[in-house]
Amino acid sequence: MVQVRRTMVVRKPVDVVANYLKDFARTEEWDPGTVSCIRLGEGPIRVGTRWHNVSRFRGRETELTYELTRLEPEHLVFVGRNRTATSTDDLTLVSAPNGTVITYQATIVFNGLAKLADPFLKREFERLGDAVVDAMTAKVNAITV
Repeated sequence: MVQVRRTMVVRKPVDVVANYLKDFARTEEWDPGTVSCIRLGEGPIRVGTRWHNVSRFRGRETELTYELTRLEPEHLVFVGRNRTATSTDDLTLVSAPNGTVITYQATIVFNGLAKLADPFLKREFERLGDAVVDAMTAKVNAITV
């Protein structure tokens, strides 16, 4: 298992941040590893909404189907699965005097032989976590209401 946790402060209120981040298709904007992310289905975004995500990691593309498993005003959880891994993106939002504190935690659990790669991938996921902070902060701060 690989875990990456980052905290950032943005200049938007919690409700605006939650509304932006609950659409996982927007990972194309704030996750440098995401190549594409397309919503599956229609209607309002709610628990059970799914997305087809293509990510590039270490020069290889991988596809996962993500599902929104928790949708609360200050807590969003997305779980992505394919045959080699389960990836969980957990976002906690806390109101701050001038905006919102976002805590982003990514947890990747590899299946089968892929588990052996955990120690070798941690550094790369840490680097990606740093890039997410920069991109997410910029995109959320640029939201116009």
